[in-house]
Amino acid sequence: MGETLAYKIMREHLVEGRLLPGERIGIRVDQTLTQDATGTLVYLELEAMGLDRIRTELSVSYVDHNTLQTGYESADDHLYLMTVARKLGAFFSPPGNGICHQIHLERFAIPGKTLLGSDSHTPTAGALGMLAIGAGGMDVALAMAGEPFQLTVPRICQVEIKGGLSPWVSAKDVILELLRRLTVKGGVGKIFEYGGDGIRSLTVPQRATIANMGAELGATTSIFPSDEGALRFLRQQGREGDWRPLEADSDARYDERISLRLDDLEPLIALPHSPDNVRPVREVEGKRIHQVVIGSCTNSSYHDLALVAEVLKKERVHPDVSLVIVPGSRQVLGMLAQNGHLASLISAGARVLEPACGPC
Repeated sequence: MGETLAYKIMREHLVEGRLLPGERIGIRVDQTLTQDATGTLVYLELEAMGLDRIRTELSVSYVDHNTLQTGYESADDHLYLMTVARKLGAFFSPPGNGICHQIHLERFAIPGKTLLGSDSHTPTAGALGMLAIGAGGMDVALAMAGEPFQLTVPRICQVEIKGGLSPWVSAKDVILELLRRLTVKGGVGKIFEYGGDGIRSLTVPQRATIANMGAELGATTSIFPSDEGALRFLRQQGREGDWRPLEADSDARYDERISLRLDDLEPLIALPHSPDNVRPVREVEGKRIHQVVIGSCTNSSYHDLALVAEVLKKERVHPDVSLVIVPGSRQVLGMLAQNGHLASLISAGARVLEPACGPC
C-alpha cells in the first residue's frame, strides 16, 4: 500500500512512536518561525533553558504584528528580538519586511522539510510541499532546542481538485467552499492533502491562500505536492536548488476523500461572524459597504494586489468607502511599484500600509 505525501514527510522525520492513525509520535523539526506577538516569550524560554545556539536547520524571528512603536514596549521587544536572534544564530526579519508567512514562502520554505511556527497560519508553507504546523510558543522553543515535536498522528483527508477556475473565481473561493461544507470544526485532527489534475492550474500563491486558511477549518495543516508549479515559483525566487519532486503514491490510502470541481465554483463571501458563514456573493450584491481591506497573510501576493490595481485603473474609490491595501512583503511592494500598479492604487484613492499583518 502506497503512502500519502504527509506520511512520507512524517516518516522521514520520525523520531519517536509508530506512524499509525491516533498514535502519539515525535518528529524532527527542520525550521521554525516566530512573530513578535509570540516570539519574545519563545526566546525568553530558550534563554531560560540555557541554550547558547539554536539546533534547527533554520529559525527566523519575524516582526510583523506590532510594527508601530507607539510606546517603548514595542521598541524594546524589537531590540530584544534582534539581539537575541543574533546571539542564538537565528535570522531576524525587521518591521517593514513583511508578513512572516509570505516571506517564509519566498525565502525559506523547502519541499519535504518540516516547519513549526508560533502562529496559527504557519501551514501557508504547505503550498510548497512542506509539512508546516502552527503550535504553542513552548513547543516552538523546544523544537529550537533540538527536541522533537509531539503530536497525535492526524487523519489524512484528500481533497481532489478537478477542472480550472472560472473568470472572477479565485483560490479564496476554494477554501471558502470547503468551509461552507465542513465548518470551522471540520478539520480538527486532520491534514488536508491536495491532489488531482486541477492543482496544476493553481500557482503557488494561489495554493498558499488555500493552505493558509486551512487553519480556519481547524486543520493540523494543509499540504500540496511539490510539482512543476513549485519548481517555477522557486526558480523565480532564485531558489531552484531547494526543489525536489514530492507527491503521494498513486495507491495511497486516505482516511477521507473530498472531490471539488473548480469549474463549479462561483464567487463566495464569508459573512459575520464566522469564516464558515459562507454565501454566494450574488446573495449580498448591492449591500452597502464602508471599508475594504485587501491583504493579510491570505491575500497579499503580487497577483492578488496587481489584479486589484488593474480593476481600479482609471477608476476612483467611492468617497464613502475606505480602501486599505496591505502588501504581504517588501518584495511584493517593490514589484507593484516597478510595474506601475502602486501608482494606480494610489491614484484611485487607496490607503497603502507597510508590508505587515496590519488590520489582521
